[in-house]
Amino acid sequence: MSKLCFDYGHGGEDGGASYNGRKESNDVLSLGRAVATEVRRNGVIVHEIRTTDVTVSLTNRSNFENENTYDYFISFHRNAFQPEKAKGVEIYTYLNGGAKAKTLAQRIQTSLVALGFINRGVKEANFHVLRETKSPAVLVEIGFIDNTGDNNLFNSKRSEIIKAISKAILSVVDIK
Repeated sequence: MSKLCFDYGHGGEDGGASYNGRKESNDVLSLGRAVATEVRRNGVIVHEIRTTDVTVSLTNRSNFENENTYDYFISFHRNAFQPEKAKGVEIYTYLNGGAKAKTLAQRIQTSLVALGFINRGVKEANFHVLRETKSPAVLVEIGFIDNTGDNNLFNSKRSEIIKAISKAILSVVDIK
């Protein structure tokens, strides 16, 4: 049975990116928990680093993941740049993150682009939650919170986004 660790970025005192009253921490908590529910329906075990709007340090996030053995670590985020200047989805793996992480990243990326998001690609980064976790790890940036078009997609295609991410995850853990 597959076991995953879900990390919903930011939370509590750290709302993450915000735009027009919208907070990244709220968006990713709501969406990520829905993805967790969907993959659990298929027999996958999902441990969540936070399930409410609380502050969790980066060290506590990676420590949580390192206390168990997971097939994958997935961190959910919304991107931000300058209002209305950037849009699209991108997914990060650690520098030379390995084939399993790259495969998961590419499948999630492809599924989100198919829903209408601009393809910003699968990239590598030296982010704490990618570097300090031991399982194959990806950080998913689900559109730009400071882009009206991405927010409209995020809202109008919410159920499709949940299904797309869930199917991508299930495909890499060999569940049809």
